Amino acid sequence: MAKTLLDSARDLLPIVLVVGFFQLVVLGQPLPNLADILVGLTLVILGLTLFVYGLELALFPLGESLARAFARKGSLFWLLSFAFLLGFGTTVAEPALIAVSEEAAEVAAEAGVIARDMAAQERYADQLRLTVALSVGVAILLGVLRILLGWPLHRLIISGYLIVMVLTVFAPADIIGIAYDSGGVTTSTITVPLVTALGVGLATSLEGRNPLLDGFGLIAFASLLPIIFVLCFGILRPWLG
Repeated sequence: MAKTLLDSARDLLPIVLVVGFFQLVVLGQPLPNLADILVGLTLVILGLTLFVYGLELALFPLGESLARAFARKGSLFWLLSFAFLLGFGTTVAEPALIAVSEEAAEVAAEAGVIARDMAAQERYADQLRLTVALSVGVAILLGVLRILLGWPLHRLIISGYLIVMVLTVFAPADIIGIAYDSGGVTTSTITVPLVTALGVGLATSLEGRNPLLDGFGLIAFASLLPIIFVLCFGILRPWLG
């Protein structure tokens, strides 16, 4: 715990130095509410320490143990089901995704893309949110299949972004920015460590798989597929109502 606390303070030091330099030197102004800033910074360090320590204590071992258990069970159906539901369940409740979906619905209503009433905005936000959550579930499922079958990661990623480029040409202009941003709001603080541990644990448990080469890459799919799915959502939305 003490080592984690020191590491957290060291990681935050560059941010503190940058903010302090621009506030004191560039702007030439004293820090407002210095006491509150110091208390808040202390809480941030403690919170980050507890979070990282909790990851090492619980989520990483849990993800790896689940992967090994599924590998021993030998059931492809349950492994893929777990991968999909893990991605879908952790994403659909992601606060950042909820906020972005609601903001996108409000802006779309103001731009005249959808009706201005609350029901239309809620429907648009829910459709967008479920589309992104579904895409992450498929992404984790696809990532697990890649580990099982030994598919090369770079070919899948390159193919995915080629699809993104093609879909961008056909997608409505009002959905493109939302689609590209959606990939960044899907990787939450719980999903990332659990999914990473799942991939590493699965690659470790399978004969002929290298954890370093095959265990990573699930998060890349979780950032790529939401772009594809949201672009498709924009193209198909006139038929969705």
